Amino acid sequence: MANRINKVNFHCVTNNTAHRTIEITRKQLIVRRGQPFLLTLEMVQPFSVRDTLLLTVETGSAPSERHGTRSQFGNPSAKYTSDAKAIWKYEIDRSAVLERGIVALSVTPPTDAPVGKYSLSAMTHGETRNLGTLVVLFNPWCSGDWVYLPDDRERQEYVMNEEGTVYIGTSHYIGSQPWIFGQFEEEMVDICLKILDANLKHRKDPAGDTSARCNPVYVSRVISAMLNSNDYEGVLVGRWDGNYSDGCSPTCWTSSVSILQRWFQNRCNPVTYGQCWVFATVMCTVMRFFGIPCRVVTNFQSAHDSNNTLAIDEYYNDYGVRSKEASESVWNFHVWVEGWMKRPDLMKGGIYDGWQVLDPTPQEESEGVFCCGPAPVNAILRGDTDVKYDVPFVYAEVNADIVKWMISTNGSKKKMYTDSMSVGQSISTKAVDSWKRVDITDSYKHREGSAEERAIFKRAVRMNSKEGQGDIEEAPQYVEMKIKEETKAINGQDIKLRLKLSSKDHTNKVLSVRVNAQAMRYNGNPADNILNKVQHVTLLSGQDVAIPIQIPFADYSKYMVNCDSIKVSAVASDSDEYYQTETNITLEQPVISMKVLYPVHVNHEMTLEVEFKNPLNERLRNCSLTVIGCGLFKSDYIQSDLGEVEPKATLKLKITTTPYRAGLKTVVADFDCSSFRDIKSSCIVDVKP
Repeated sequence: MANRINKVNFHCVTNNTAHRTIEITRKQLIVRRGQPFLLTLEMVQPFSVRDTLLLTVETGSAPSERHGTRSQFGNPSAKYTSDAKAIWKYEIDRSAVLERGIVALSVTPPTDAPVGKYSLSAMTHGETRNLGTLVVLFNPWCSGDWVYLPDDRERQEYVMNEEGTVYIGTSHYIGSQPWIFGQFEEEMVDICLKILDANLKHRKDPAGDTSARCNPVYVSRVISAMLNSNDYEGVLVGRWDGNYSDGCSPTCWTSSVSILQRWFQNRCNPVTYGQCWVFATVMCTVMRFFGIPCRVVTNFQSAHDSNNTLAIDEYYNDYGVRSKEASESVWNFHVWVEGWMKRPDLMKGGIYDGWQVLDPTPQEESEGVFCCGPAPVNAILRGDTDVKYDVPFVYAEVNADIVKWMISTNGSKKKMYTDSMSVGQSISTKAVDSWKRVDITDSYKHREGSAEERAIFKRAVRMNSKEGQGDIEEAPQYVEMKIKEETKAINGQDIKLRLKLSSKDHTNKVLSVRVNAQAMRYNGNPADNILNKVQHVTLLSGQDVAIPIQIPFADYSKYMVNCDSIKVSAVASDSDEYYQTETNITLEQPVISMKVLYPVHVNHEMTLEVEFKNPLNERLRNCSLTVIGCGLFKSDYIQSDLGEVEPKATLKLKITTTPYRAGLKTVVADFDCSSFRDIKSSCIVDVKP
């Protein structure tokens, strides 16, 4: 009589705890490759190590050993062809009691196994039984995996942390925004696997695509393409024109979970709308789910160079007004992610291993698809623009020069000067084990203006530019101009600045000074003019002149609800010479305060108090509040019927929810109204067992 399998135990809780996936689920087996897991089969009869027991794992629609998507292993030992990949194995575990038919197996997925969902079956003496399914992820704890990250503190931050910070604003006004990644929410399993299956490469070649999922370089590139909707069934629609009435404004989001749930529940129809930090944070969620260490990075003064010249042309008229939307621009900030992985595909002795830039924001096509990366950070530092993928584009984002031109009324243009110092400032990411900001600019570029930085830049220009342009000699600047704040720029108050002009030669000058303020979108494109003023001053040789600038709240308020900063520029002209300076101001927003009223325990109702004081002498209309937190709210808590808040009045709300996971959790609130757009706040909740 054949010895049959009577019962199967996947030990989901034990295995998922060991594989650090217990936060996702206790009901489904989710393991990491290169690490054994326990599987127990209870047989009808006693079992001998000589008895037949073959396990088979399969993934994808056309599994094969040649593609590494099928493996049969056990006793008798399987015979593999020479081109077989991703060979699994098992050993009898010491917890087995074979004489009672309890066969405990220690099963190990290989370090080159494709990630994804597998079926598992067993054959005993000619009888085959389906045992169930399991999910295999990358393993940054395993030294044989391409995503191995040696430092455990970094693994906790870049794989396990479900909460983080995105840095926004400008290089002089760096702000932060809390974000819920939520990669371990239970529905992330189906959502993230669907992202892989929905990609164009899978539809064209499902067998090849599933096989290639062994490679984090390939998987991360697929994720980068799938997070935008420019090609096919992607997650997010990008929009930057300020018109979001048929969807959600990009600033309203506080969580990747909300976006991914909408995409999945709406049959993979793209979610409206996203901008760079939204694309990047959602990608970080998906990368961390799959086990690829990932962090969100902000580049301030980020260049968008669409023609590979490493130069961004900016045009002004003699009023100092920037021209409207252009194909190339310098963004106040741009957010991408870095994924940690080896790059054996580049075969350079490992010099390109480590952090790789990946950018899902749809800016330019890469090999016919809107995606970017992985581009090795070390290749960007070295100026190796011939390295895959998309290093020239990312190199330009952190290194391009800005060339400023004056357009006269007759249409002629005159070059004012080249700014080789501003692009690529304060490149920032969240610190490990801390909410502090870490400046990682030195990993992308050598010190600005140093001999090494300029030499690498010139080499990159020669490699990239079809025109082979080099440095252009410029006339010296005889007038130095700077704009400084007199007081902190706070939304709801007048903005007070001072323009200082300094003579740098030995002649007196009569200057026509034109000051302009424009409401700006964060991608470097102007939206509206706020202020224009003209003044004539006499600048004596070697002397300074100061001109006060004031922008009343009444003048800028209606523009700044839908804009990100105020660009204040000044152009001084002396006959045929032009001098220009500018500053980009981000307004400080009012604060939301949150606090937990009582001690919090898992599966017991908790109360959160939210408070907001209206700082204005005008009524706030259309007020709404959104609150979310991993392990605290199953979905977004939204209260959109808050009505109006009277001038100088305080809004207080009490919100109740029932936490379903213990530990330190972050709750994030978003307050929106007629005068202030999507103000964020967060607080830590200690959920006791």
